[in-house]
Amino acid sequence: MNQWKNFTKGFIKENPVFVLLLGMCPTLGTTGTAINGLGMGLATTFVLVMSNLVVSLIKNLIPDKVRIPAFIVVIATFVTIVEMVMQAYLPSLYESLGLFIPLIVVNCIVLGRAEAFASKNTITSSVIDGLGIGFGFAFALTILGSVRELLGSGKLFDITIYPEDYGMLVFILAPGAFIALGYIIALINRMNKKNA
Repeated sequence: MNQWKNFTKGFIKENPVFVLLLGMCPTLGTTGTAINGLGMGLATTFVLVMSNLVVSLIKNLIPDKVRIPAFIVVIATFVTIVEMVMQAYLPSLYESLGLFIPLIVVNCIVLGRAEAFASKNTITSSVIDGLGIGFGFAFALTILGSVRELLGSGKLFDITIYPEDYGMLVFILAPGAFIALGYIIALINRMNKKNA
């Protein structure tokens, strides 16, 4: 039961984007649409869960001197798998996310969870932690992408909600990512203060 606290903690209390402010590069760079945000979030979740699993399995076999490089090799393996599968089965999403897919290797969320959690805990706890943090990241990217897509183009998951002529172009562009993220974080902080 205690292991499931890691799941909800990563999803709500320690959300990597809205609370910890980690992984800002893919957060701001890939959330022009809800589909892109969801795709990037799920790709990162897969890498996070699988790398946590393997790091937890091999933690006692890795010498301290090469711990971080070994973790990076493990993470890079799963990023390569994600990249190949996405390129084969989701080519439009792969093209849309572009360089941000290989950059999952150096995402501080993935490497940080491998170092801080998976290398010190059991396999089950590490997988649950990866799911919680990963789904929290995917949730945050999907919310941010949805807000930007809706305000910028009048669509949500590529379904037209209102005419594009009424959209605000700034939300589709890079500054819109900062603006939308700032307002979402402010809203979450306000809700957290009311609940405290």
